[in-house]
Amino acid sequence: MIEVRDVTKTYGKGDNLFTALYKVSAIIPTGTAAAIIGKSGSGKSTLIHVMSGLDHPSDGEILIDGKSLQDMKAKQIDTFRANEMSFIFQAFFVEANQTCYQNVMLPLEIAKVGRRDRRKKVEEALRAVDLIDKIDTLATNLSGGQKQRLAIARAIVNKPKLIFADEPTGNLDSATGELIIKLLFDLNKKLGCTLVIVTHDEELADRCKMKIYMKDGEIKQITPAPKQVKGAKK
Repeated sequence: MIEVRDVTKTYGKGDNLFTALYKVSAIIPTGTAAAIIGKSGSGKSTLIHVMSGLDHPSDGEILIDGKSLQDMKAKQIDTFRANEMSFIFQAFFVEANQTCYQNVMLPLEIAKVGRRDRRKKVEEALRAVDLIDKIDTLATNLSGGQKQRLAIARAIVNKPKLIFADEPTGNLDSATGELIIKLLFDLNKKLGCTLVIVTHDEELADRCKMKIYMKDGEIKQITPAPKQVKGAKK
């Protein structure tokens, strides 16, 4: 379960102070597919960055399964992310000059998984995204849709409890985007992982069990809103 408690995030100082998030609170239950919706600049990406520990709130607290990210040291957060979380971004961020195997193996290396177990886990992840036949192919030789599927394979190879996806289909055509979305929801069901998707696409959001609407750094509505949520306006 992800708990966001009265989180504020500011950048800059004095006349240059910018408030990206203001007293944001929400609870995302374990195993839920949740969409964070809003226009550009609404604070969507900032919210998942602080949720995941990629960024730090200026005020407030983030708890994951009861553990406060603010109580962890930098190395502890890095280890926690490596073992519990994965990220899928619009820009793919795959290593073009490495093979699919090398790309997917990276999180296992960071998590210090033994060499004997790596091959099996990489093959399983590539098979899940229908790229097993590309295992020794350089990422630079893949299509856009294949690169995004490779990014997903890398994200799921450790079978994370949390997957954060920031506009995961933004650079894809509609047909390929639909395949990627179906894959993400299938993983949500099969792995029982919590899936948090940042999007401005209402149709995609409608497929999630929970929708968090943001505007100007604030949560304006949560549907359905858990009883524990504070500060969400209906």
